[in-house]
Amino acid sequence: MDWSTACPDWERRIVAGESLVPCPALFPEQAEAALRILRGLRIVDAPGEPTFGEACLPWVFDLPRVLFGAYDAEMGRRLIREFLLLVSKKNAKSTNAAGIMLTALLQNWRTSNEFLILAPTKEVADNDFNPARDAIAADPDLQTLMHVQPHLKLITHRKTRATLKVVAADCETVSGKKAAGVLVDELWLFGKRANAANMLREATGGLMSRPEGFVIYSSTQSDEPPAGVFKQKLDYFRAVRDGRIEDKRSLPVIYEFPPEMLQREEHLKPENFYVTNPNLGKSVDTELLVDRFKEANLAGETDPGARQGFLAKHLNVEIQTTLAVKGWAGAPHWAGAADPELTLDALLDWSEVVTVGIDGGGLDDLFGVAIIGREIDTRRWLCWCHALISPAGIERRKADEPKYRDFERDGDLTVVEQLPDDLNWLCETVGRIKDSGLLAMVGADPAGVGGAVDALAEIEITEDNKLLTGVAQGIRLMGAQKTVERKLLDGTFSHSGSPMMAWCVGNARIRQTSTAVLVERSASGYGKIDPFMAMLNAAHLMSLNPEPQRGRSVYEDRGLIVV
Repeated sequence: MDWSTACPDWERRIVAGESLVPCPALFPEQAEAALRILRGLRIVDAPGEPTFGEACLPWVFDLPRVLFGAYDAEMGRRLIREFLLLVSKKNAKSTNAAGIMLTALLQNWRTSNEFLILAPTKEVADNDFNPARDAIAADPDLQTLMHVQPHLKLITHRKTRATLKVVAADCETVSGKKAAGVLVDELWLFGKRANAANMLREATGGLMSRPEGFVIYSSTQSDEPPAGVFKQKLDYFRAVRDGRIEDKRSLPVIYEFPPEMLQREEHLKPENFYVTNPNLGKSVDTELLVDRFKEANLAGETDPGARQGFLAKHLNVEIQTTLAVKGWAGAPHWAGAADPELTLDALLDWSEVVTVGIDGGGLDDLFGVAIIGREIDTRRWLCWCHALISPAGIERRKADEPKYRDFERDGDLTVVEQLPDDLNWLCETVGRIKDSGLLAMVGADPAGVGGAVDALAEIEITEDNKLLTGVAQGIRLMGAQKTVERKLLDGTFSHSGSPMMAWCVGNARIRQTSTAVLVERSASGYGKIDPFMAMLNAAHLMSLNPEPQRGRSVYEDRGLIVV
């Protein structure tokens, strides 16, 4: 039997309102037997208490059809085992999850088997448990067959003694579970937890001895740039959907706008809201959704985060850079200046002169390094940033650990084994730029350079030879801040598209005084901005219009002519 879970034409399908599931049920009889159960369950909180079959649109049954239809009864094995459903808020996600898991419990043949719904909070756990409890209460046959214990959020099948339990998750509640079916709800919230990967590993460990088992990850989009396990799963399932990774055992069902629609801002047109709201007209009220959009737009004039939050939750638009009240004015334009081809090697190859900014260095700080090059001929500013941190720094910032690990995987953050390995990295990188003949100057906050001065002196980067300088902070850095804002807007500033820098840029908070607009370090809280400040230091030096230290030979571009 051969099949594929890739859906390379998903952009056409989603705009046309077609199914996002590319493969049919592998075993149609198994699928129909399960769907008969699911369609017969009642939705008590809907007017008239209709059944799933009476109330639900066809898209609702796409995932369970493949889930239950992937079970090979002869082998006792489920051939498609992992699923991701990403859909906008209020599209009956929790109700559908309860129906699918209750159906799995009713179809189960293994004695004393376990099924688990893992929720990040008690409120989400209630949303998942209550529809299953109410569906049983509305059906006399199910009341006879099932024993419901609301105080434990536990449902037990009286004949097989199999259970469905809903838990608000932590490592202790899921440790030792042998669940054959697991549904992880609101995965985006797990992405914010430092221990989420271990928690999910514990929760899904039972599948190793349950070949008929499955895992469903269900979520809306995150209210800030995706992080942790949510980012990892979303990236992986997108790659499966697009055909970049072949994994026949994983099925993505992702309701999001095609990139071209986002670029043309067609997702902002109410007539296109259906793209990520497949239940529009049912559990999602069209008029109310449009009204909330207008309210978010109005609130967005003073609070950019309000509009951004609406787009993330109700239209499933992924946040690239967090926008907030009193945020840096350049933040809304940051993502548009990204150039994925702008590596450090490319920057050095394209530039005629380079400045370097550094910032940070405390135990709970990122040590930020920013490199800005001025492009030959165009004079466009090219920016590449990196950060370093020690294990102790990660331990002191547990709330940020999921993000730090993501940045480490992206290659934007280096976790050094011990200090001063971060300074060794700095000297190696700056030494390379110096040896190339491109270095104009290195700049840093005079109050926070610490051992960097001594380390740079070993490679002859000093104040005496005018290759190292202190960059005044506060109001004196406002010029660099404004310069970068303008250059982002007019297209003369490009950066590498680092997710870490997008996070730092979104963390920057501004304080307005009677005479200045200042970056407020203390207002950023746990959101670090050290690489952002390093970028402003480098930008200040580049705004001084340094002269190239060496001429560029025409033969670097056209090569030698041999006669």
